[in-house]
Amino acid sequence: MTALGAYSKGVHEIAPRTFAYLQPDGSWGYSNAGLVVGNGSTLLVDTLFSIELTAEMLADLRREVQGLDSIEWLVNTHANGDHCYGNELVHGSTIVSSRSTAEDISHDDPAILQGALDNAETLGEVGSYFRHCFGSFDFNGVHITAPTLTFDGSLSLDVGGRLVELIELGPAHTSGDVVVHVPDVEVLYAGDLLFIGGTPIVWVGPIAHWIDACDAMVALNPKVVVPGHGPICDSAGIIQVRDYLEFVLEQSSRRLARGMDPWDAALDIELGSFSSWLDFERISVNVAMAYHELDATHWPAVSAIEGFTSMSRYLARNG
Repeated sequence: MTALGAYSKGVHEIAPRTFAYLQPDGSWGYSNAGLVVGNGSTLLVDTLFSIELTAEMLADLRREVQGLDSIEWLVNTHANGDHCYGNELVHGSTIVSSRSTAEDISHDDPAILQGALDNAETLGEVGSYFRHCFGSFDFNGVHITAPTLTFDGSLSLDVGGRLVELIELGPAHTSGDVVVHVPDVEVLYAGDLLFIGGTPIVWVGPIAHWIDACDAMVALNPKVVVPGHGPICDSAGIIQVRDYLEFVLEQSSRRLARGMDPWDAALDIELGSFSSWLDFERISVNVAMAYHELDATHWPAVSAIEGFTSMSRYLARNG
């Protein structure tokens, strides 16, 4: 069995008939996935950011997992493309997600992302940052394949005699974040509610609800946790992410009370031990979203383009 903290690319058996697929270094787009194997049935947790990456993962899984001929269930933990752009390659599966995630996926258009990459030089500083984040990926030929079975709250699946619990803990990172709990082996696939060794990013929030989601994951008492990005961990990893989120909310609240705007607040915050995490510039988005959470009347939510612009500026100042 693979030990906690493992982080080499490829297939890892983390419990009997229970696998993680890891993609170091866990920065933008390099996400993890998982596989649960029952008697005559399998469940895949997420696909990857491109057709090429997903095809490689499926080939590796079929080589490493004996008897893997087909995949009955595919669960998308949320709607970000690095967890669903390869859906079209998982032929014949029932694709499952929260209702909110399915709506978000159905409205996505990978051609917009590819167009931004192809024309990055016209976007100035933010274009350079966008290429820094996503320039390694090719979204040409990606066809959105949305979930066909949706739920609100929770859903239990029988995967060849194994109970798999899908639990909606969003909105947090996105509008419909779901975790996948396999109780017979005490394994949790957390999706992007967990970035281990990397900085979480709040696209939707509220942060307070994400903190509650961390508490809910800890309450499941998993022995092995597969984050959306980063190495395999246990509940200690969940607590680290919760600590960061509490830090962002508390530090933002202090500066809001002092009359600082979100940009100046983000620059003013000393990240301390969190400064060693990948993609620390996400603090600029997280503070802006914390301000929105604390005072929505005066501070609107951040759009994607605003978020990437602020991260680019922050990295230029502090990189």
